[in-house]
Amino acid sequence: MESEQLYNRGYCRNSYNSIASASSDEELLDGAGIVMDFHTTEDDNLLDGDATSPGSNYVMSNGGGVASSSTHLLDFLEEPIPGVGTYDDFHTIDWVREKCKDRERHRKVIKRKSRHGEFTKSLYDAWSGWLVVTLTGLASGALAGLIDIAADWMNDIKEGVCLSAMWFNHEQCCWTSNETTWAELILGQAEGPGSYIMNYFMYIYWALSFAFLAVCLVKVFAPYACGSGIPEIKTILSGFIIRGYLGKWTLMIKTITLVLAVASGLSLGKEGPLVHVACCCGNIFSYLFPKYSKNEAKKREVLSAASAAGVSVAFGAPIGGVLFSLEEVSYYFPLKTLWRSFFAALVAAFVLRSINPFGNSRLVLFYVEYHTPWYLFELLPFILLGVFGGLWGAFFIRANIAWCRRRKSTRFGKYPVLEVILVAAITAVVAFPNPYTRQNTSELIKELFTDCGPLESSQLCQYRSQMNGSKAFSDNPNHPAGPGVYAAIWQLCLALIFKIIMTIFTFGLKVPSGLFIPSMAIGAIAGRIVGIAVEQLAYYHHDWFLFKEWCEVGADCITPGLYAMVGAAACLGGVTRMTVSLVVIVFELTGGLEYIVPLMAAVMTSKWVGDAFGREGIYESHIRLNGYPFLDAKEEFTHTTLAREVMRPRRSDPPLAVLTQDDLTVEELQSVINETSYNGFPVIVSKESQRLVGFALRRDITIAIENARRKQEGILLNSRVYFTQHAPTLPADSPRPLKLRSILDMSPFTVTDHTPMEIVVDIFRKLGLRQCLVTHNGNVLGIITKKNILEHLEELKHHTPPLVTSPAPPPSTHNTSPHTLPLRLRPSVVSSV
Repeated sequence: MESEQLYNRGYCRNSYNSIASASSDEELLDGAGIVMDFHTTEDDNLLDGDATSPGSNYVMSNGGGVASSSTHLLDFLEEPIPGVGTYDDFHTIDWVREKCKDRERHRKVIKRKSRHGEFTKSLYDAWSGWLVVTLTGLASGALAGLIDIAADWMNDIKEGVCLSAMWFNHEQCCWTSNETTWAELILGQAEGPGSYIMNYFMYIYWALSFAFLAVCLVKVFAPYACGSGIPEIKTILSGFIIRGYLGKWTLMIKTITLVLAVASGLSLGKEGPLVHVACCCGNIFSYLFPKYSKNEAKKREVLSAASAAGVSVAFGAPIGGVLFSLEEVSYYFPLKTLWRSFFAALVAAFVLRSINPFGNSRLVLFYVEYHTPWYLFELLPFILLGVFGGLWGAFFIRANIAWCRRRKSTRFGKYPVLEVILVAAITAVVAFPNPYTRQNTSELIKELFTDCGPLESSQLCQYRSQMNGSKAFSDNPNHPAGPGVYAAIWQLCLALIFKIIMTIFTFGLKVPSGLFIPSMAIGAIAGRIVGIAVEQLAYYHHDWFLFKEWCEVGADCITPGLYAMVGAAACLGGVTRMTVSLVVIVFELTGGLEYIVPLMAAVMTSKWVGDAFGREGIYESHIRLNGYPFLDAKEEFTHTTLAREVMRPRRSDPPLAVLTQDDLTVEELQSVINETSYNGFPVIVSKESQRLVGFALRRDITIAIENARRKQEGILLNSRVYFTQHAPTLPADSPRPLKLRSILDMSPFTVTDHTPMEIVVDIFRKLGLRQCLVTHNGNVLGIITKKNILEHLEELKHHTPPLVTSPAPPPSTHNTSPHTLPLRLRPSVVSSV
């Protein structure tokens, strides 16, 4: 019994934080519609915002209580209270409490296992994790195959239709030689200026139609369906709650609009949003199993596995998907989550392979086979491509964040439909004349990766050949470049500039938009140009010391397609700052396991160069831009500040509101709640002794009082409220007291005022805390929340000296208020961040 009571004390750890939610649809379109302001004080409340606001859901843990005595005091352990274990929107979960709840659930399952008929339930509970990831993998693979097929068909319809079979895409229609352009269909002619203008017009018409339909569906039905989704997934996996972001409406609208956005020809990809789609599937299926639906921490294990399945179907890279989930998005990744992520990625890849959306009997579109090995001297151009990738990543992050910040702060951001139409129109008008920008980005990458061979008809493979004194064209790249190659290089240079500019303005639009494919396309273009340059250099100067040892005259030496693959990995690494998972994704994507060393060299170089300009990747930058409460585990804290320098309240703030353990009345307690907006209160021994007893949440107190009045007679305004084990001595004519020990967190996390902030930040990261109390010799001085830490890190990043305050002296005993102590400090928002 004693051990159970000790457990319940630990179980009763419930504290909440909040940040302002969106107030309009336009704000909702900006990611989660919230922006954390590190300089305002209007929201500086203790924990979850105002619990008395309409629509609030009260949350209370059942713990810490002991059986009632002969006074028949209400004890909340006897029956569940509505709202227990749930969280409001834009709140952070309590990882410690959720893990305690799961351990208690598991203990009960084991205890009932020996009973008759309970073995099947325990078996179902044990296998529910595998069932939910299986369903997630099946749904993710099926949706990914559907999106791939639909996007290819709608992208090809911009250039023409297949009259014999409307459901055929461009490649399938060519098999029957029945492809018809819009000029042939409308004007009856396939050549001439009129035909070109008509095809040009129809291309722009379809692009604008798809883009307009996509942004309208997002704005009207599911504002959360816009963007990549990975920054929000990272934040959700860290414990933050964004209601509706992984719901069924978001899933349905994102699936439809992702097809439309890709088909519109905008400089975006579908790979990032597929992670969001997979996580929506995981979230929906988790509600079928109480083990996950009633525990937010366990649900995030499913979401980690779902993100692995999303990358698996996006690139056909199941192992890379698991590593992506581990390296990039997951905050808590136990070993069993690793196994289930692997299984979910396997199931999703199997389903996608069964659907065979690319028609090549492979998981991926970019599978290549190179016939020439790489040589040691090629590491130099590979590293140069890595440098280019790092520079591009740093430039893109700064430019895109600057544009997104301007969008938020100007009137232009209030018209998302107009912005999407404008960007789509510019993209279509500029893209059509250039064949490398007109075609689908995935097809462009495939062409750039492909090595020249007898069956290749691309301009990139038109080399000159000397035969019997006559000039002819050859597909052998170890010959002088022909006019087609030079024309292709100029077109690729223009395509590179176009892609760089349009990707900056496209990522962040209010349509589903991924960044993987556009970044890879930029790197592939740059890599192919560098590859052709090195190839021609080796041909004309094969006697140089760099080429003499490896490149014989007339022999295969340089593979330009390999340079495109390395450049694609380098640019994607420069933008996202991924390393291990990126290398594995690329060699799974292309089948180029032999070229893993060049990939590793380029990716590491791009990361080092990018980190020299800023350690944040594009996803972390957007998390900071949107103000999400995310503590990045990769960020180092090297400053020498102490807890007392960061804690709230500061000297100029109003005093900290606290509760005494046994001398408050219901009326006084309600007065504290009505007169303050704090959502949590430290409980101390008495006005004379400020030693900490525990921590009580505002909403727990409110729901406890309401529940007591509804279910127990005799609870009046002058009833004594106490948080102790036994009732205080009261006069005989006193009304029945109210015991609230069951809602008291008996073991709140505390640190002393001299604790280094380096340790405090580490505690918050590893335990997933939302707040901890600061004490001096056992007396409460203040509180530190996750938001306070983020504010402090922001101040240090901008080299703003933090406001240093010395610890206040012990509170005076001549306090006129029975419920607050003049600590001369004021708590900031112990926001549920």
